[in-house]
Amino acid sequence: MDDSVGAIAPEVASILAAARERGGGGERVAADARSLPAAFERAESEGRVPLIAEIKPTSPTTEGARTDDPVALAERMVEGGAAALSVLTEPDHFGGSARTLERVREAVDVPVLRKDFVLHEAQLDVVEADVILLIVRFLEAEGTDDLGDLVAAARDRGFQVLVETHTEAEVERAIEAGADIVGVNNRDLAQLEVDLGTFERVSEAVPESVTLIAESGIHTPEDVRRMRRAGADALLVGSAIMDHGADTDVAANTRRLTNAETETQT
Repeated sequence: MDDSVGAIAPEVASILAAARERGGGGERVAADARSLPAAFERAESEGRVPLIAEIKPTSPTTEGARTDDPVALAERMVEGGAAALSVLTEPDHFGGSARTLERVREAVDVPVLRKDFVLHEAQLDVVEADVILLIVRFLEAEGTDDLGDLVAAARDRGFQVLVETHTEAEVERAIEAGADIVGVNNRDLAQLEVDLGTFERVSEAVPESVTLIAESGIHTPEDVRRMRRAGADALLVGSAIMDHGADTDVAANTRRLTNAETETQT
């Protein structure tokens, strides 16, 4: 399968099919959002790499699962220096829930991203969060041109919007839709391969005025420094912190990455 518009791997197609069947929460959500760019600026001023740490109990691309209390995990990630958190609310493939996000957001004072696969406006009305994720590739796979409308609808509810891209063309569509926070996913949703060079190539298409986030494949302090050299304002990291199937210290894992630019490099 090539990397043409709409091409997605079977595992991703399954996620998309499940997302297509999920409705919204019913009542319209109004969010009083904590500023994500301000959280990144605060981390920078304190000498930390701005990092969104992801609470991801499991996923189709990892083995095992973390069964820890997500609130305890969230608190430990913030202790480790996370500027913001990402919480999976997708239930079928990632073990997430809206209630998990609610509990986490009540327990921490940093912005919380709702990591889910929103395809239409009603799916915005599920849970209050600080940031909503919209994935260009998923919306293209649905054959919809609703990205701009969804960005506007999310903002009308008070959400900030992270628009995820993988190619220069997707970045262009995100900017045309009014995105001011753009993520570049190093994982190719067509083949599930990860290449940090993706961010290095695609980031050049992102205007300096846009907050730019590197996503996926970031495991080591050197990976962090590589993404930062390529222009990342912040990083979104899940598996390297959660370390699925192992009882590891998520605070230490987070700290190792947030301190990547200040610790002595050997």
